[in-house]
Amino acid sequence: MIIDDNLIDLYIASRLITKNHFGKKVLQYSSALEALKYLQENQEHISQLPEVIFVDIYMPGMSGFEFIVAYDKLSTVLKKYCRVYIISSSIDERDVATTKNDKNIVAMKEKPITKEFLNEFKIRHNSSPL
Repeated sequence: MIIDDNLIDLYIASRLITKNHFGKKVLQYSSALEALKYLQENQEHISQLPEVIFVDIYMPGMSGFEFIVAYDKLSTVLKKYCRVYIISSSIDERDVATTKNDKNIVAMKEKPITKEFLNEFKIRHNSSPL
């Protein structure tokens, strides 16, 4: 799952993921609220959940950090299955500190998502497709 209000970044990341066989199906959301709604509706259906969620920090409506606060209220099953990564074009020290202190966030990555990042991610986490 990719949550990013920048439609170009959303498209590029999705294409990279599918083209490089990192994932078979990529859920794309330009709104954190819509992504959260999907997760709420499917939180008890593991087969419908993404293994990895890339979420941008700065978005209108609901920021990435606001998404994480709402995400924390979802089922334990979902939170054990999904791994959340923050992506951002701006790496502010306060944002880095916030991500390090949140148990729901695995790591923070500067945009854009690249083929090299996905390959490193796969190796580091021995990840199966998204």
